[in-house]
Amino acid sequence: MAKIEVNENLCKGCGMCVNACPKKIIALDTDKINAKGYHPAKLIDAEKCTGCTSCAIMCPDVAITVSR
Repeated sequence: MAKIEVNENLCKGCGMCVNACPKKIIALDTDKINAKGYHPAKLIDAEKCTGCTSCAIMCPDVAITVSR
């Protein structure tokens, strides 16, 4: 099973990963604010993650790591 990890300290909440995810299982975490003052991205449903790496490729801050 694949999963993504978001480095919340690097994420600026731009949402590019949210738009890039073909399964629509990434969202901005509106319950959290990181040290930079942004809502970081989070994985909503790990079971549906295919490990396609679209989110990591689109992330301009290299804040996402995909594990398979």
